[in-house]
Amino acid sequence: MATTASKYPQHYDDDEDDDDEFEDDDDDDDPSRPLPAGSAEDRLEAAVGQDLARAATVPELLRAAAAAGERLRRLGAFESVSITLDTAPPGVPADARGGAVVVLVDVTEARGRAAGGLGVFANTETRSCSVEGSLRFKNLFGYCETWDASGLLGLDQTMELSVGALIPRIGSIPTPLMAQVSFLSEDWLKSSLREHLMGVSVGLLSTMNHNLAYNLSWRTIIDPARLSSSSIRDQLEHSLLSSIKYTYKIDQRDSSIRPTRGYAFLSSSQVGGLAPDSKNTRFVRQEFDLRVAMPLGVWNGALNAGVAAGVIHPLATGSTCSISSLPERFYLGGNRSLVCRLGGPSSLLGFKSRGLGPTDSQACAPKNSENAAPISPELDALGGDIAVTAFADLSFDLPLKPLRELGIHGHAFVSAGNHAKFTERDIRRFSVTEFLKTFRSSAGFGVVVPTRLFRIEMNYCHILKQFANDRAKTGIQFNFSSP
Repeated sequence: MATTASKYPQHYDDDEDDDDEFEDDDDDDDPSRPLPAGSAEDRLEAAVGQDLARAATVPELLRAAAAAGERLRRLGAFESVSITLDTAPPGVPADARGGAVVVLVDVTEARGRAAGGLGVFANTETRSCSVEGSLRFKNLFGYCETWDASGLLGLDQTMELSVGALIPRIGSIPTPLMAQVSFLSEDWLKSSLREHLMGVSVGLLSTMNHNLAYNLSWRTIIDPARLSSSSIRDQLEHSLLSSIKYTYKIDQRDSSIRPTRGYAFLSSSQVGGLAPDSKNTRFVRQEFDLRVAMPLGVWNGALNAGVAAGVIHPLATGSTCSISSLPERFYLGGNRSLVCRLGGPSSLLGFKSRGLGPTDSQACAPKNSENAAPISPELDALGGDIAVTAFADLSFDLPLKPLRELGIHGHAFVSAGNHAKFTERDIRRFSVTEFLKTFRSSAGFGVVVPTRLFRIEMNYCHILKQFANDRAKTGIQFNFSSP
């Protein structure tokens, strides 16, 4: 139990005494502002004293106390929080504005809260499954910090491990500090390459709408089977990714699982090549994503529409350096929800992951015998330097009451997208008209089962437009998407 009184006498224009406790208020201007480092009393005083010291009237004092209490609760480090305003003891001087009041902060600290999860997930597209687990500790050392570790092991030889920490505030730094160390090893679906990535990321700025992070990673792209196409072989090497990324995000939708009104917008800017190294990947990458949800007033229906675009441009010069790195390019396709994800161009229902756009033929595998028929080579997806996707999704209630009570509803959708190369040589030949003519598109309908953690969709997809070498299929598909 920790109890502290603010060292700042609070002055107000009304001579009435106040001895109220404040538990909640919706007028918190900055509920995510964390506690600074130091002793428990210093951290509590810094969390509540600044706003209370500026209060000049009784209403301002009430709002500031309630906001400070809610801010402390949202940190998740205290089992109970109460803020009491009391009459100042004799001897405390008052100024020309009026009397003084003492602020008493009473909290019960919660230490070492732990949470974890373990699950087995199936991917219908790759016909494989994976085991995923996570472990999180909150306020382990008393600084409202969060420690987390997660791992993924897939039967398709995919492995991902990460360990990170988030500390709300260190000293006078006014923003949370986040650091994460991660390792990734995966086979690219329907491609000849394998990627290993090991690095560290540090959050430099994190607020409700703004995020600034630095990433330093060592990447290795290999071809174990020695079947890669010439376009892939040119990038089989080690490279250093040193980049800084700024993200602005605002989401005013009433729900991320089934939005019926509001809007959301995301802008992401990334600059790579900050470290002085010959193998450093140098590029500029920009993404936009806009979503709008409008209620229809019939059957609880809503129309969701969105458009996303992205472009990447290498900064280095030369015959090989002027080509963007394979992992940084845009790849379209996959069975992810059109509505949930907010993060740039990606999903295009009905098309396989990395299932459209520029490709290059792999080297032919050797024949088992002289009389064996020649094996047609597979295709390596090369991605694009510029990508655009758009969608419209109409959701509505189903006629059965038990389904409506569970939140299960129907939807119909249409999606379209395209990507292309955009190097210095391709810019001169780039045609907006031709780019729009080669858009791929699909439409369909299905049933959506929302849960607290993710959204399950069972869809029938019909391919409206595709081109040679595109991997798409008309039929029933399942997808699981987290908000």
